[in-house]
Amino acid sequence: MADEVDDVLSRIGFDPATSVLTRRQAMVLALRERGLKQRTIAERLDTSRANVAGIEASARENVARARETVAFVDALEAPVRVPVPAETDLYDVPQQIYDACDEAGVKVNYTAPELLNAIGERAGGAVRGREVREPLLVSVTREGEVRVRHDGAPREQEL
Repeated sequence: MADEVDDVLSRIGFDPATSVLTRRQAMVLALRERGLKQRTIAERLDTSRANVAGIEASARENVARARETVAFVDALEAPVRVPVPAETDLYDVPQQIYDACDEAGVKVNYTAPELLNAIGERAGGAVRGREVREPLLVSVTREGEVRVRHDGAPREQEL
């Protein structure tokens, strides 16, 4: 069983020396992604289900922190950052993005409907219908990639 998980980790390029995850955390996440229940993983790893639950929770927290760090750096490096205050009409956001991109000389490769749809999806509960309920930060990279961050989900999501 451990050999099977090691093979999976090896194939996807897991390196504990450079990862934010321990080998044990990576193993638990790999097994969970394969659909195994925590109890089954605990039996296979000869530990308790509570220990597996703790390992998984720590792993997911580490992943979330790593994503937040990358998102922070991406936002810092993005030449276009458009803050969208709460109570903004979502339909006003694409024009704000286009204007900021024009000013920065960055081309965004999304139509207004594509931006509306993607921002609404990526912002999660921060957007309901046409209303922006929590402040958003929409950033655009030099390559025209659009990302969305909001206070309710501390990770940036690429469109």
